[in-house]
Amino acid sequence: MKIVKDTTAEQVIFTLIGKLDTNTAPELEKEINGLKTEQLHKLIFDITELSYVSSAGLRIILMSHKKMLGLQGQFTIMHPTPMVEEVFEMTGFSDILDIIK
Repeated sequence: MKIVKDTTAEQVIFTLIGKLDTNTAPELEKEINGLKTEQLHKLIFDITELSYVSSAGLRIILMSHKKMLGLQGQFTIMHPTPMVEEVFEMTGFSDILDIIK
C-alpha cells in the first residue's frame, strides 16, 4: 500500500492506494500515532484507490475514528470503492463513520 499524507495546520488527509491489510496496517497505524494532535480538527482518509480492506485495516479505521472523537474532531472517509463500501456496510461501519461517496 502507498500512503500519501497532506498536512495543514488543522487537518491531515491520508490518500491510501492499494490494499489495507495485515501487512500494511501497521504502517498506517504508525503514521496515525505520529500525528501532532494539538491543533488537529480533521482527519480524512481518501480511499478512492483502496482496492481492499481487511479486519486489520478496519481496526485502524476504527482506531482513527475513536482518536478523533477523543479530540472532539472530525474523521471522514472519502470516495470508497464499491468493494470497500460493501465491507463498511456489512460490518456496520457505514452507520458510525462519516463517509463521503
